[in-house]
Amino acid sequence: MAVVVVTDSSASLPADLVSELGIGVVPLHVLVGDRAVREGVDDLDVDYGSDTVTTSAPSPGELRAAYESALARSEGDGVVAVHLSRQLSGTWEAGRQAVRDMDASDRVRLVDSLGAGLATGLPVLAAARRACTGAALDVVYDAAVAAAARARTFILVNRTEQLRRGGRLSSAASFFGSELVTKPLLQIVGGKLELREKVRTRSKAYAKLIAAAVDAAGEDGAAVAVQHLGAPDAADTLAAQLRELVPGVDEVITAEFGPALAVHLGVGAVGVLVLPGGC
Repeated sequence: MAVVVVTDSSASLPADLVSELGIGVVPLHVLVGDRAVREGVDDLDVDYGSDTVTTSAPSPGELRAAYESALARSEGDGVVAVHLSRQLSGTWEAGRQAVRDMDASDRVRLVDSLGAGLATGLPVLAAARRACTGAALDVVYDAAVAAAARARTFILVNRTEQLRRGGRLSSAASFFGSELVTKPLLQIVGGKLELREKVRTRSKAYAKLIAAAVDAAGEDGAAVAVQHLGAPDAADTLAAQLRELVPGVDEVITAEFGPALAVHLGVGAVGVLVLPGGC
C-alpha cells in the first residue's frame, strides 16, 4: 500500500479487520494505582468502578515510533493517523507533537475523529479501505475526515459518576437531577460528550437509543456499530434490531468497549455508532 493507516486502541476495531487492512494500533494506557498498563497489550484485571483507576494517552515518543514504523511499511505516500477526539483525550495532541519531532508533516496526516470507540474505528475503516485500493495520501486523508464528520455516537450509561470524575462529560450534566430515577442518554457532538436526554426506564432508553441511531443513519445506507461493557445480550439485541430498521444497512460491527473507555463509562454501558453512507 502507498498509504498506511494508524489509530489508537480506543478505536476498538476487531482484530481480523486490523490484520486484514494492515492498520497500525497504538495502545492507550490504563493506570491502576502506580502501574501503567497498555490497552490490548498487557494483561489487565481492573475494577471499573474504582476511583483509583484512570487513563492516559500514549506519549509523543510512542506515537512517533508507530508513525515511523508505518512509514517504513508504506510504499510511497505516507501515513494517515486517525485518533479519538482531542476534546476527550490528549492522544491527538501527542500525535501532533510526534509529527513535529519527526519533521514529517508532509507525509504523516493527523485526523481528529471527533468521536471515541468505534466512532473512531469507522472512519479508520473508511480510510484503510481506500488505502487498500492504492489510493493516494490526499484521498485516504479526505476519506477519514469526511467519515469523521458524518459519524454519530449515542451512549446509554447506568450512572455518570465515572464520567464526571474523569472530566469527560460537558456542563450539561448539571441538569441531570437524580440519576437514581433516570437513565442518561448521551451523545458526542463536535467531539464533546454531552447529555442528549433523560429517560425514566431502561426499556424506554433503549427505544430512544434505537430511534436516534435510525434517524442519524438516514435513507441511503449506513455502517452501524454497537459497543457494550458487560452487556452482550443487550448489544446483540440492539444489533439485530438495527439490521432490520436502518435502511440499506451495509455493515454492523459489535465489540466491547476497551478498558480505556470502560473506565469512564462503567459496567452496563451500551453505545450505538452510525456512519451514514457506510465505510
